[in-house]
Amino acid sequence: MKILIVGGGTVGYYLARTLMEHGHEPVIIESNRAVRAGLANSLDIPIIRGDGTSVEALQEAGADTADALIAVSGRDEINLIACQLARSEFHLRRAVAKANNPKNADVMRTLGVDIAVSSVDVIARMLEQEVDMSRIKRLVSLN
Repeated sequence: MKILIVGGGTVGYYLARTLMEHGHEPVIIESNRAVRAGLANSLDIPIIRGDGTSVEALQEAGADTADALIAVSGRDEINLIACQLARSEFHLRRAVAKANNPKNADVMRTLGVDIAVSSVDVIARMLEQEVDMSRIKRLVSLN
């Protein structure tokens, strides 16, 4: 699958590497020149200049032939707009956004993001599951 990644920071970099290892074709859109240079030296994939909020940057990245867009920039508004543009202008099947502020995840879903991921929410759920599992273990050992 061809997957556009908006944001080439740490999350974008490792996401691109992981997608490549699984046989996908990532393309990164990044606005910072120094970050783009580092990505170009580390990854053998297209790195596009832009922040994902312009139709031109998305077009240059190949949004018209992409299967999905994942927005992982450090700014929720960029992630939201990139996903909305991908869906409305290019009719991408999947639009995923990182919600840096957990309060924005529900708003993002309401405004058209298929999956809004908040690392705070993910960690909290994992902790809750671990607590639930430890209770089950204690019950089992008593029986």
